[in-house]
Amino acid sequence: MSKENKQFDLEDRLIDFAVRVIRTAESLPKTKVGRHIAGQLVRCGTSPAANYGEAQSAESRSDFIHKIKICLKELREARV
Repeated sequence: MSKENKQFDLEDRLIDFAVRVIRTAESLPKTKVGRHIAGQLVRCGTSPAANYGEAQSAESRSDFIHKIKICLKELREARV
């Protein structure tokens, strides 16, 4: 992988993760509990890609770190 491609590797991986999360959520049972878990999983599993995009436009180093920490928080929630 070239250096130019590595710059966007994390963003691509986060988008791929979001797609997998959506597919998983769609496969859950259409029960009250299944819909609740699916909704929460979609929220926390898709937001890291958008938050990473926000981090790329951070106004300062500390703003970037804060936004990346939000990504990490959402990814941890999705893992659980």
